[in-house]
Amino acid sequence: MTAPFTAGVLAPDPAVGADARRALHAPPLLAAFNAADVLAAADVHVAARLGRLTRETDERVLLAVALAVRAVRAGSVCVRLDELDALAVPEGEDAAPAGPLPWPDRAGWEAAVRASPLVAVGVDGPADRPVRWVDGRLYLDRYWRDELVVRREVDARLTAPVGGIDDDRLAAAVRRLFPRPEDDRQRLAAATAALSRLTVLTGGPGTGKTTTVARVLAVLQDVAGPGLRVALAAPTGKAAARLQEAVREVIDEIPDADDRARVGSPEATTVHRLLGWQPGSSTRFQHDARHHLPHDVVVVDETSMVSLPLMARLLEALRPEARLVLVGDPDQLASVEAGAVLGDLVARPPVADALPGAVARFVPADLPADGRAQLRGGVVRLTKVHRQDETSAILPLAAAIRDGDADRALGVLRDGGPSVSFVEVGERLTDAHVRPVREDAEEAGADLVLAARQGDAARALRALDAHRVMLAHRRGPAGVAHWAALVEAWVTDAAGPDRHAPASPWYPGRPLLVTANDRETGLYNGDTGVVVADGEGGVVAVFGDPADPLRVRPHRLPPVESVYAMTVHRGQGSQFRRVSLVLPPATSPLLTRELLYTAVTRAQEFVRVVGTEEAFRAAVARRVRRASGLREPLA
Repeated sequence: MTAPFTAGVLAPDPAVGADARRALHAPPLLAAFNAADVLAAADVHVAARLGRLTRETDERVLLAVALAVRAVRAGSVCVRLDELDALAVPEGEDAAPAGPLPWPDRAGWEAAVRASPLVAVGVDGPADRPVRWVDGRLYLDRYWRDELVVRREVDARLTAPVGGIDDDRLAAAVRRLFPRPEDDRQRLAAATAALSRLTVLTGGPGTGKTTTVARVLAVLQDVAGPGLRVALAAPTGKAAARLQEAVREVIDEIPDADDRARVGSPEATTVHRLLGWQPGSSTRFQHDARHHLPHDVVVVDETSMVSLPLMARLLEALRPEARLVLVGDPDQLASVEAGAVLGDLVARPPVADALPGAVARFVPADLPADGRAQLRGGVVRLTKVHRQDETSAILPLAAAIRDGDADRALGVLRDGGPSVSFVEVGERLTDAHVRPVREDAEEAGADLVLAARQGDAARALRALDAHRVMLAHRRGPAGVAHWAALVEAWVTDAAGPDRHAPASPWYPGRPLLVTANDRETGLYNGDTGVVVADGEGGVVAVFGDPADPLRVRPHRLPPVESVYAMTVHRGQGSQFRRVSLVLPPATSPLLTRELLYTAVTRAQEFVRVVGTEEAFRAAVARRVRRASGLREPLA
C-alpha cells in the first residue's frame, strides 16, 4: 500500500499572513492573485513547490492548490472552487476589496484539477498525492485524512450499541440527579451519555453545561461503574482549571453521599497533555490509535476551540468502548487553527436512528423536530438560562447577536443599564470615548500591581481577570499593539513606580500571556498569569487557580508576551468580570457575528462596546465562513 503524502510543506504556518513579501518568480496567474492580497507569498511558494514535485505546470491547478493552502491558514479545512465570492476576499486586517481578478473558467478549471498528477480524486483515490478532490472540495491531503478520521470515528461511536445498562437503575439515577421539572434537557443529556459512546452537549452561556456534566458523571458512575476512569480536558490550561473548579463545586452540592463518593474529585488537564507530548513532534502524541487512553469517560469542555487535527488525534486515542462527551457553544468563534468541529458535529446529518427511541424510554420529553434530529447525532442543546442576574442584559444582548437581530441587539446595548454600555463613536475616537475604558483599566491594573508587589498571588490572579480590553485586530488604531501600549501606560501612571525593584522585564505586576505550549512547565498557548514578588527579593510568575496557583521562575517560562489587551480569539475559554470591546471600522473582514458574540459572553458582570453603529451592525450581519466537508454526506 502506498504511504500517504506527508511532506512538511503541507503544514503551512498559520501565523504567516498576507503581509509577507510578494512571491518572487511567481507564475503570472498566481502573481495576479498575490498582488491583490488574495494569496500570500507562502501560498504561492507551497503551490509552486508541489507543482515542481509532481511536474504539474498548469497554472489553474497551481492556483487551486494555493487557494487550498490559504484556506487552511484562514481556518477552513478545504476550498470550493464554486465559491469565488468567498475566495476573492483579500487577507489582512485592513485589506481593501480586490478588484477584477482573472478567474479561470470554472468547468475547465475543475477538469484540470481532477486530471492533475498533483490531485487524488475521491475517497479511494491514490494515497501518495499531496492534494485531494472530494465532492467538489479541494483539500490538502493531511486535512482530508483528519476529516475522514473524525467522520468515521464519530459515526462508529454513534451507531455502536451500548450494552450492560440496567433500565430501572438508569431511570432512577436520572430522576435522582436531575429532580427539577425544568431539568428535562439535562435528563436527556444524562440518558444520552449512558446510551451512546458520543454526546455533544451544547448551549449558550448560563445554561448549566458544567453543572450538567458533573451530574452526568454521577449518573454514569452509578449505571456503568463504579470506578469508571474519568478524564476532564479543555484546550487551554485556563479553561481546564475553570472546568475542574466548576465540576468539583457541583459535585460538592450533590445531595446523595453515595453519588458524591462515586464521582470523587476528577482532575482536569489540557487536551494536549491528556494525549501526551511526543518528543520532537507537534502533531503526534503518546496516545494514538495503537496506544489508547486508559479512560472510560473523556469530557472535553470549550470544544469550539478544538481544531480538526486535534479532534482527529483525540478520537484515534480513545478506546472503542470509551464514552466521549464534547461540551461547548457552537455559536462562539471556532479554533484559531483549521476546522469548526463543534459546529460541524451539531449541523451534520444524523446517523444514530435508534438513539431518540432508546433515550425516550427514560426521558419522555417532547422534543421539537429539530431537537429529535440533533439527538440522532448525539447532540443535546441546553436552552434554559440558569446563571446570571435576571436584571443583567449581557445574555439578552448575546442572544440577539446570536440570532442576527441587529436592531434588537442595539436596543439592548443602549438600554442595558449597569451591565452593558455602548460607547458610540462618531467620525473619530476621542478622549471622552476612551475615558471609561481607562478608568476600568486603571482600577484593575493598580489592584493587580499592588497585590503583585506584596506577593499576594491569589489577589493578583483575581485582579488579572477583573477587566480586559478585547479587540478584533492585532495591529492598527483598533489593534492589540496600540491598545496594549495605552493600557500599560495607564496602569503605570495609576500604580506609580516601584522604587524598590531593579529595572527588569520581570517586574511585579506584569501580566503574561503564554504563546507556545510547554510540556515541562505545564503551560500552554493561551494561558495567562502575572509576575509577583516571591518575598525573598525575587519574582515568580503565577498561573491558573488563585487558590492553588502554578508557580514558574521567569527563566523557565516558555515564550510569553505582556497581556494588557488581547484579541477576542485569545480570550476564548476565559471569563472576566468586566470587558471593554473596541470595534474596528465596519469594513474590517474580521468583524463577524461569532467574534461579537464571543467577546460579549466573556463578560461576567459588565460589557462595554466601543465603536460605530455601522461597525456593530456589520459584525452582527457577517457570519464566519469556514469550508468543511464534515457536515456533508459523502457522495
